[in-house]
Amino acid sequence: MKNIKFFTILSAAAALTSCTGDESKLPNIVIIYTDDMGYGDLNIQNPDSKIPTPYMDQLASEGMRFTDAHSSSGICSPSRFALLTGTYHWRRSHGIIQSFGKPFFIDSDITLPQILNENGYATACIGKWHLGWDWEFLNEPTLEIMQFGRIRQVYQPQDIDWSKPIAGGPLDRGFDYYFGDGTINFAPYAWIENDRIFEAPTEMMLLDNIGFETKEGRWEFRPGPRVKGWNPYEVLPALTEKGVEWIHQQDGNKPFFLYFSLPSPHAPIIPNDEFDGTSGAGAYGDFIVQTDWVTGQILKALKDKGYDDNTIVIFTSDNGPEQYAFERARTYDHFSMGDLRGLKVDIWEGGHRVPMIIKWPGHVEPGSVSDKLISQIDYMSTLAAATGIKLPEGSAPDSYNFLPTLLGENYDFPEREILIHNTHASRWAVRKGDWLYMDTNSGEHRVMPEFFKEIRGYNDFETEGLLFNLKDDIEQRVNLYEEYPEKVKKMDRLITVYKDQGYLIKN
Repeated sequence: MKNIKFFTILSAAAALTSCTGDESKLPNIVIIYTDDMGYGDLNIQNPDSKIPTPYMDQLASEGMRFTDAHSSSGICSPSRFALLTGTYHWRRSHGIIQSFGKPFFIDSDITLPQILNENGYATACIGKWHLGWDWEFLNEPTLEIMQFGRIRQVYQPQDIDWSKPIAGGPLDRGFDYYFGDGTINFAPYAWIENDRIFEAPTEMMLLDNIGFETKEGRWEFRPGPRVKGWNPYEVLPALTEKGVEWIHQQDGNKPFFLYFSLPSPHAPIIPNDEFDGTSGAGAYGDFIVQTDWVTGQILKALKDKGYDDNTIVIFTSDNGPEQYAFERARTYDHFSMGDLRGLKVDIWEGGHRVPMIIKWPGHVEPGSVSDKLISQIDYMSTLAAATGIKLPEGSAPDSYNFLPTLLGENYDFPEREILIHNTHASRWAVRKGDWLYMDTNSGEHRVMPEFFKEIRGYNDFETEGLLFNLKDDIEQRVNLYEEYPEKVKKMDRLITVYKDQGYLIKN
């Protein structure tokens, strides 16, 4: 295989010289990362959508929309790790970080914000982190609570030293600044700024004392310490305000990278009152409308500060929509997964094929649409190429540079042709060209209700594995496993080879 890092650097130099005409004017970068937003929740790519998304649609009209873009995992923490490191999540872990969990990272990991920061970028993470910290515990958890059918060991406020800096978080991964609540449905329920708790929790968030009602679904809160008077409905507005504020604080003397990671539309589904009734898909639809509005405020801040013309904006989601999408389809006739099969967690397409838009004025053709196979793990190599940064040896090992796709140019170095899909360790899939193979007879980790199967006309499969031609069958209805035994063998072998190989790309 060709040395992709070498070609990445050549591509970067050409792109910066020929496209910007000014090698010193590096582009700003903003990644807007929604949580559990489905492929069919973006109005512009779902003709039957019941949810207006005017700001996202406007972004698509000004940039390139990708119809075959994927998160690394079907769940949260792994996808975020993969995006920030250019590494498949399954090389490290399959699970999410629990309350007060250790970092997903190890100290030798090289991250996207790290390489940008080392090359002169101001870097900020605002919003959901969900990748762990090294907390200062005074003792073991002192409370036991039954939740989700098992006993949980739970920390209480007196079990943690809130006065100490919190190591292992965003500031140790290349970010200059962090503001957020960590994860909206995980303790601690408190604001964190940089590596400090803004106000120490003094009471417990329990299942029977939340103090507010959701507008759809469950709270899905994990019990744990909270600040007195904590109001979950204030989280999204506060993050929006802080994101806008941080953009306005940039003085234009150095480029910046903002990783704006939203807690919405993930449960709890809690749109603010002013958004009630703004969609035709219930409270979740209203929450998408608010998420769209928040996106618009970030884009407006860029424009107000004059950064719009020199900023790469990436909009995407960490995985497919949550389980409430099944009932939403029956009640409101809105399919958050679009025409795709499956939801969050699944290795069906609906679990990891996500909305994705990239805008870069003067470089990306406005209103363009790409069907190229893309993964979020490719952002690191692509953004390094776009900024002329040489990636360190061993970094972004699974990341492919897709800058030529953005610029409308031909590739003169290896491009992505194969992609591994995985959430939990028990089921794997591999994509090669139009073909998708699964080493299981179902792509679901979350059981699909019978009523939804009837709505969609889905049938279960009985073969040992599954094979689909996605060009002809994006809905994954026609199993070709028994018709192409040689292709099945080759693709099954690919999963093993790529897992055992250690990395897809060798320096």
